[in-house]
Amino acid sequence: MITASVTTRSEVLQSMEGFLKENMGTFLKSVETSWQPADFLPDSRQDTFFDEVKLLRERAQGLSYDLLAVLIGDTITEEALPNYEAWFHQLDDLNRDPNNGWAQWIRGWTSEENRHGDLLNRYLYLTGRVNMREFEISTHYLINDGFDLGTAHDPYRAFVYTSYQEMATNISHRRVGQLARTAGDDQLSRLCGMIAGDENRHARVYKTFVEKIFEVDPSEMMLAFEDMMRKKIVMPAHYMREMGVEMGKTFGHFTDAAQRLGVYTSHDYTEILDTLIQEWKIEGMTGLNPAAEKARDYVVALPNRLRRVADRMPIPRLEYKFKWID
Repeated sequence: MITASVTTRSEVLQSMEGFLKENMGTFLKSVETSWQPADFLPDSRQDTFFDEVKLLRERAQGLSYDLLAVLIGDTITEEALPNYEAWFHQLDDLNRDPNNGWAQWIRGWTSEENRHGDLLNRYLYLTGRVNMREFEISTHYLINDGFDLGTAHDPYRAFVYTSYQEMATNISHRRVGQLARTAGDDQLSRLCGMIAGDENRHARVYKTFVEKIFEVDPSEMMLAFEDMMRKKIVMPAHYMREMGVEMGKTFGHFTDAAQRLGVYTSHDYTEILDTLIQEWKIEGMTGLNPAAEKARDYVVALPNRLRRVADRMPIPRLEYKFKWID
């Protein structure tokens, strides 16, 4: 049971062990009931395999250049899963015991996320529209280069980050799926919908972690929230690059395409923040020390500032040709 006497991060995380284990069955799907990539793609064991691949390729021809580029970028980000798991293992106090609730969550989350890259990778390969070697090079770079998400080995900051990131990926995959359906690719739409469903469930879990921490350590949790928002939430795709292209430039072109399509925009970034402020009841939160009260006021005022900046941002023009697409 979590009590108000808990003060240190280590104590907070230990106090949440029982809560984690009691709810693991709703936080994660069992292996036996989970979908797998093979459920949604042509089965190479069947005589109908080549006919199904032909249909898949025909449907994929209707995807616009921008939509295909965004889908590839999303897939590369999903394929960098080894980095995300390694990052989790660097967080203080989460992996003292391989059988504790936190370790079980990390393994379960990783196993569910692992299916996303596998599914989209196979789909892209079968479309015949992607230079898979260039795609694989970008994945290799993203894992090899590593990244700094600004969490400083702090689980409080990490849970703010993952709450934000999972909500963002849910939006991106869901909208790619909607655009795929409009383009006539119902199969891709279904794939993206399944992935978006996972991301939405994972977001709810991470938001719950933060909510529970706010109950027992509100000032430190508020300061962590403020710190992450001052730094800005840096998406893992920020470090994505193509061969011969400077780090950051590929991400810029990728986000330009996402902005043009409305898949994920600066307004979405602000809407996520609005949602977190509302769900975590930030504006009316009490029991904070003076520093945390200032942090709360900063966070509450931030969406309006971000919205004014987003309103002034022009829609980027189509100018870039990705190496991923011939």
